[in-house]
Amino acid sequence: MDVSDTSRFIAKLSPYFVDTPAECPYTLDRTAVYHQAGFSFLPPAVLEEFLAAGYRRNGNTIYGMRCPDCTACVPIRLETAAFRPSRNMRRVWQRNQDIEISVGPLEVTPEKLQLLDRFFNSRYPGRASTASDYYSGFFFNSLAPTMEISFRLSGQLLGVSIVDLAERSLSAVYFYFDPDCEKRSLGTFNILYLNELAKREHCDYLYLGYWIEEVAAMTYKARFRPHSVLRNNEWRQVD
Repeated sequence: MDVSDTSRFIAKLSPYFVDTPAECPYTLDRTAVYHQAGFSFLPPAVLEEFLAAGYRRNGNTIYGMRCPDCTACVPIRLETAAFRPSRNMRRVWQRNQDIEISVGPLEVTPEKLQLLDRFFNSRYPGRASTASDYYSGFFFNSLAPTMEISFRLSGQLLGVSIVDLAERSLSAVYFYFDPDCEKRSLGTFNILYLNELAKREHCDYLYLGYWIEEVAAMTYKARFRPHSVLRNNEWRQVD
């Protein structure tokens, strides 16, 4: 579908969506509004159109942000064939070649829960959500195929990437890692690996979620170039 077809497709489904106000999940001092709907299953082609329209997934819910007087959440994606890593990114790639990578279905284990809770305690101290909450309410779903990528060093779990599969793209849902491994730049390594995986799977795009210029933890996404951002219902490439 082109942009106009996607807009019409989304418009047909609008009666199923509701607007739900909430506290901003990115700690900005303003009210967030989730434009969301629950689904039991979406064909990969339909999920593709939602991603292309800037929507994201949380559990079995598809949502977009419709916050009043705020457009900070900007959908961002890589065109897998066009992306070129910077010199620093190539160094990160080489630095992590000793990591063992496995790809499989989403599976919750005590080891993963412990690592995710350590990640939360390091990055977001005082956060009410727990690892169990995230796996049961955010990661697991029945509406889209989801896989889990584990990064290990000598058997020790260093990081986990949760990824959805659409018809022509991969969508990065969440990534968490060992807080003691900051120097490895595992967040950057994860995206580099996902882009390579997407190319191997003949995917056109890798969706990175939202880029929020005001949120320091989100700014790294813009360093992956060329990338495209969705503004005014149009994907615009940034070189």
